[in-house]
Amino acid sequence: MVFQFRMLSDESDVFLRDYEVMYDMTLLEFCDFICKDMKYDPMSMYSFFTADARWEKIQEFTSEDMHNEDEEDGPMPMEKVMLGQLIHNNHDRLIFTFDMFGDRSYFLELTGAKEAEEGFEYPRIMFSHGEPSDQFDPEMNFEEMSIFDEVMSEFDEFDGDDTYDDEY
Repeated sequence: MVFQFRMLSDESDVFLRDYEVMYDMTLLEFCDFICKDMKYDPMSMYSFFTADARWEKIQEFTSEDMHNEDEEDGPMPMEKVMLGQLIHNNHDRLIFTFDMFGDRSYFLELTGAKEAEEGFEYPRIMFSHGEPSDQFDPEMNFEEMSIFDEVMSEFDEFDGDDTYDDEY
């Protein structure tokens, strides 16, 4: 069985991709295929989310195994989940997050399913229009970011506060 997905971006009205992929492809293989098409760094962190009809995220699947056995609802690794386990009906949806820091994503919807055609290799791009978004938000300056500054910014409210008693 071949799944047909349409991928859109909320950053560009002209961006569109139509993909045909095998139902037994893992999410990690699908992620790798999308990254190759978009020319994104394959070593970056990515997530898929199942989504409801309003594009609300339901369950996360990560490119790196971060699953904690103590958590029932924690993210599952992409390599252990096939598309056919998640996608069952037309209009089932996935969100592909490609920029974790900027929370930037593509939106995929199942538009059809059919039998694999002889002579074709899957996965494949059926239609491509528009340029993909830059992988990382160009407005975010990573060189100026510091984890220390980010953590310590929570304590700015105490800076110069003479009424704060630090004797205890």
